[in-house]
Amino acid sequence: MPAAGVAAAAAAAAPTERFAARTAGMTASEIRALFAVASRPEVVSLAGGMPNLAALPLESLAAEVGNLVARDGQVALQYGSAQGVPALREQICEVMALEGIRADPDDVVVTVGSQMALDLVTRIYCDPGDVVLAEGPSYVGALGSFAAYQARVVHVAMDEHGLVPELLRDALRSLAAQGITPKLLYTIPNFHNPAGVTLAVERRAEVLEICASYGVAVVEDNPYGLLGFSGRTYPALRSLDRDVVYLGSFSKTFASGLRVGWALVPPAVRDRLVLAAESATLCPPSFTQMLVSRYLAGHDWRSQIKTFTEAYRERRDALLDALETHLPDGCTWNVPDGGFYVWLTVPEGVDTKAMLPRAVTARVAYASGTGFYADGFGTRQLRLSYCYPTPERITEGVRRLAGVLEAELDVMRTFGTPARPALGAGGPQTPSPSTP
Repeated sequence: MPAAGVAAAAAAAAPTERFAARTAGMTASEIRALFAVASRPEVVSLAGGMPNLAALPLESLAAEVGNLVARDGQVALQYGSAQGVPALREQICEVMALEGIRADPDDVVVTVGSQMALDLVTRIYCDPGDVVLAEGPSYVGALGSFAAYQARVVHVAMDEHGLVPELLRDALRSLAAQGITPKLLYTIPNFHNPAGVTLAVERRAEVLEICASYGVAVVEDNPYGLLGFSGRTYPALRSLDRDVVYLGSFSKTFASGLRVGWALVPPAVRDRLVLAAESATLCPPSFTQMLVSRYLAGHDWRSQIKTFTEAYRERRDALLDALETHLPDGCTWNVPDGGFYVWLTVPEGVDTKAMLPRAVTARVAYASGTGFYADGFGTRQLRLSYCYPTPERITEGVRRLAGVLEAELDVMRTFGTPARPALGAGGPQTPSPSTP
């Protein structure tokens, strides 16, 4: 075999030897791995947090797309600024003003979804081995970004009122005793993914004060903040402290497929974030930004958000009613006041990750709790998403889930052991945040 062929064969046989060490932390999330199965039409998926776009004015948007190409196509289809279209950055400031944020468009960096913003923020803040604080449980996409940059996640528990300040203080004291200062606190204060709870207003200033006293940056991820069911809009952490890094998105309030998000950052962070964005994408797509800008300028987007919210509230109510009707004793769950998710705790001995294949066989899917922790927690928890299925499908999905749970509990009652434990399953548990 020629030398070139030998080299190619060797590279193909052991490609991982060429990878950077940080790729060891890059693994597929449990939620992403589930999507291929959960998308089957016969499966009721309560797993993915996909927005329901049925209420969008699609014909009007189609005309908007045509006008954009016809009138401004040479700009919309060309390279643009790495920081984002100026008009959209000004409109983003108007959107954030609903949460009490006073912002300068120069401090807004538009990204390809807020996931990109989170990835870039992690890149510019975290070295390998740095510690990041995050609520337990936490958003799976954030955990993936932290792992990719070899940061270590320390979880801080929540209750029904969100992140517990005293437990945050305890975690920082413990880390300080080890000579460790976390680089940042990552938090989802409103309608948390996956826990569904909201950080109490009276706790917000205290959380910021604690982080400031220990020199810890705060990253506020807030894709659901305008999707409250009570009509109340909570003050953003950024509205209380201009040093907070705020991440926003149009994925939940307009259209997720456009992938338009943003970061509002202090001036000292902005230049580094723009440089990181340039190295990642050169520039975010001008076309999608300009389409979002035209939508905000020419459509009643506030009423559209209200329409979305009413649909999600109806679905939440269907889920809560079905849980109350069908689930066996020993299950507990929270009552979210907005967003997409209910966080469910099952009876002792049931492992939600081990149970998932049997649930899919019964044609219902959920997201097991372990995917939302970096440390082995969550085997008794699972996330149910009510945003996409119809109320009728939600009810049927819960009925199927209840049947799977009853079967697991029957095994435990018969044999007096945990229901078909998964290899390596276990670890401490935390209760579901729940409302009285």
